[in-house]
Amino acid sequence: MKKIVNFDSRWIGEHGIGRFAKEIQDGIPALNRIKVAIKPTSPFDVFFVTLYLMFNRGYYFTPGYNAPFFHLNRTAITIHDLNHIDIDFNSSVLKRLYYNLVLKRACRKARVILTVSEFSKKRICEWAKINQDKVKVVGNGVSKEFNLEVNGLKENYILSVGNRKKHKNEIAVLNAFCSANIPEAVMLYFTGERSEELLNHAKKLNISNRIKFMGRVDNETLAKLYKGANMLLFPSLYEGFGLPVIEAMACGTPVITSNVTSLPEIAGDAALLVDPINHGDISLAIEKIYYDIALRQKLVEEGLKQVKKFTWQKTINNVKNELETAFTIKL
Repeated sequence: MKKIVNFDSRWIGEHGIGRFAKEIQDGIPALNRIKVAIKPTSPFDVFFVTLYLMFNRGYYFTPGYNAPFFHLNRTAITIHDLNHIDIDFNSSVLKRLYYNLVLKRACRKARVILTVSEFSKKRICEWAKINQDKVKVVGNGVSKEFNLEVNGLKENYILSVGNRKKHKNEIAVLNAFCSANIPEAVMLYFTGERSEELLNHAKKLNISNRIKFMGRVDNETLAKLYKGANMLLFPSLYEGFGLPVIEAMACGTPVITSNVTSLPEIAGDAALLVDPINHGDISLAIEKIYYDIALRQKLVEEGLKQVKKFTWQKTINNVKNELETAFTIKL
């Protein structure tokens, strides 16, 4: 009887885990898709997955952090980061209960845990108290929409990619942008929905006329935003990987990012690394990239080299190999 790997395709979306899930599904057609209406992000999804495995044969592979309570010897889980554990303001009582009662146990009993960076691997092993051999780094990739051939916006702006979550450090972005000694004609564009908190802070800084919210954007629009930007400003406090860093690099855009969590690992020597809680440090980096043409060119060239390390085909191959090894099957 052929062994089946049931893939939790409910995670599929445009960005983040959703993009990872889509690329894996497209790249490994042998996976059997699970498609139901229940959201995998609910702390109560553990009941659905457990019941699914009770009544369906084969293995279970999730591209996200949901897990069953039983049948874990038939399970492979992907944990992109421990944001909900490490960042208090991104957590809740229910999420912490889920992580500590369900996911930690799953880490210890599942066949294999996949993750996207060495930073995340280290944190997962520390938190779950498991051997490093149990956790495999499969990486992330850059989608085809992000490339040098993109026609960028013909506007004068710095780009900040975020979603209004506190760990994206957007108040510090505003403070640094305000303090940077650059022409007032330079705008600051945020992806994502309009935020009254950010607008009010911009008003206090007297820069509200230089701020623009671009709303939710698809990859094609995001690529145009990267390509046209003077630089990507991404001083996040916490990332399991940090896809915007390599997406911007793929479009030939210089990057400023943080010297914490996974970001130095992903950016390598191809970005300016800053202390994310020191807005003066961020402002100085903005000025350097804006005025130093040689530095800009160097960062663009190094970025194009760095981004070659991260392809979806590599990630697909890594995932496929780890699933085949863990489940002793051929996909």
